[in-house]
Amino acid sequence: MKQLLVIGIGAGNPDYITMQAVKALNRVDVFFLLDKGQSKQTLIDLRREICERYITDHAYRFVEASSPERERGDVDYTVSVDTLNRAKQQTFERLIDEELSDGQCGGFLIWGDPALYDSTLRILQAIQSSGRREFEYEVIPGITSVQALAAQHKIPLNTIGRSVEITTGRRLAAGQVSETDSLVVMLDAEDSYQQVADRQTEIFWGAYLGTPDEILIRGRLADVADEIERVRKAARAEHGWIMDTYLLRKP
Repeated sequence: MKQLLVIGIGAGNPDYITMQAVKALNRVDVFFLLDKGQSKQTLIDLRREICERYITDHAYRFVEASSPERERGDVDYTVSVDTLNRAKQQTFERLIDEELSDGQCGGFLIWGDPALYDSTLRILQAIQSSGRREFEYEVIPGITSVQALAAQHKIPLNTIGRSVEITTGRRLAAGQVSETDSLVVMLDAEDSYQQVADRQTEIFWGAYLGTPDEILIRGRLADVADEIERVRKAARAEHGWIMDTYLLRKP
């Protein structure tokens, strides 16, 4: 039987790797790396660095495959994500078939945690449900950018006795959020915090969390929203990509 490990590797700092993840890394024979292009080579390099640092006395190899891209523009978002995941499923099936022998262990190194805004688990479940492939898999949790954001700003995510909502920039822009006083926003490509009506709302923003390029800004939207937008634009131009997260807290 083939085995797969879905390993959360944290938000960018190799020190975020848990002891459970270290043990899992040392079980893997083949690591599957999905290449998202030259602009995101840093993400591939970090995965390799983590393996070099933590794997001892165990032979392993990397297999890279091009990651399918989601169709953008004037298309239905849910449909485009479903199409993307079906394309990824075909890639996963090929990798499992061609690169992993019976009895071997394959590994997917997931940025942050596999359970939060990542489709790997859904794709593996779909493959198993199809009945076309037989394998077992385990999930190893990781430190998310949400946890790293709170730690770097030295704040709790919630206020006393209140809830926290985690959502996307797309839903924030569409007004599809609850009335919670602590809102964590991920996957925001459009500076959606600029659309928050109450400019006294505090924002705790972070980009490239846990990496040497980390940027942190905090304050009232009235004071720092334009600064975040400028810094964000400049950082994306410099690196070719940006991965940021922020917490909005009502006054």
